[in-house]
Amino acid sequence: MQHQEFEPSEDLTDTIKCFWYNRRDSGKEYSDFEVQPDGYAELIFHFGGDCSILSDGVLQALPSPFMVGLLNKPILFYARNTLQIIGIRCYPWTVFDLLGLPSGKEELRIFEHPVARLQPLLNELVLAGRIDEAINQVQDDLMTARSGTARDSMLFKAGVAMKKANGTMLVSQVAMAAHVTVRTLERNFKESTGHTVKDVSGLIRFEQVRNRLWLDPGCSLAGLAHELGYSDQSHLNREFKRYSGVTPGTFARNTKRAKRTFTTDFVGFIQS
Repeated sequence: MQHQEFEPSEDLTDTIKCFWYNRRDSGKEYSDFEVQPDGYAELIFHFGGDCSILSDGVLQALPSPFMVGLLNKPILFYARNTLQIIGIRCYPWTVFDLLGLPSGKEELRIFEHPVARLQPLLNELVLAGRIDEAINQVQDDLMTARSGTARDSMLFKAGVAMKKANGTMLVSQVAMAAHVTVRTLERNFKESTGHTVKDVSGLIRFEQVRNRLWLDPGCSLAGLAHELGYSDQSHLNREFKRYSGVTPGTFARNTKRAKRTFTTDFVGFIQS
């Protein structure tokens, strides 16, 4: 598996966390890969191999592009042959405004948008190995779309505060950071993301625990619980299992086994 990340231009840093490229060689038979929750929405372009989900017991091929929204549990995708992906990791409080779409809580969204017209060109560039050029094409298109939308400084300030605090801030503290009332923050945040501030904060905090365990499977769970504002280790365990489906201990053991095989850094969307 090959993975690269690309920083967005300065004009997009309030909207996009990063662009990324991933290549997965699955062979002729379908293999599954799990995507766990985090605090981002992902726009996914894919090329070459099949990318599918299981729907009513039948594999359903996904169009390109599609969106993975905020998840509250892991989701399984299925791939075969050589699947290549260009992903755009977006902040959930900006992605719907960027695309001009109504917000929602869907885990997987199939949508129509002018950005889809890039698929043939991106396919040509990716299959030719010209990944940098493909990323630049996506970025240029999104910068054009971004220039036509108003920048909501309130949501930007709220998002920055939530990310900086790793999801540990109370809603009232987030509102103070955004210089608005709690009621105004909650209303605007829900309209923009489809989720509450508390929902997204919980995902951001879970993401921090998950990433720490990936980097250091032997780290102290009690220490993480204290650092990230959980009431105790049991609270961390419950929240982690709620989002991941497994306990932190099980995740750490699985991580140790995976690292014996894979040496790539943790990837938010594609996980081994």
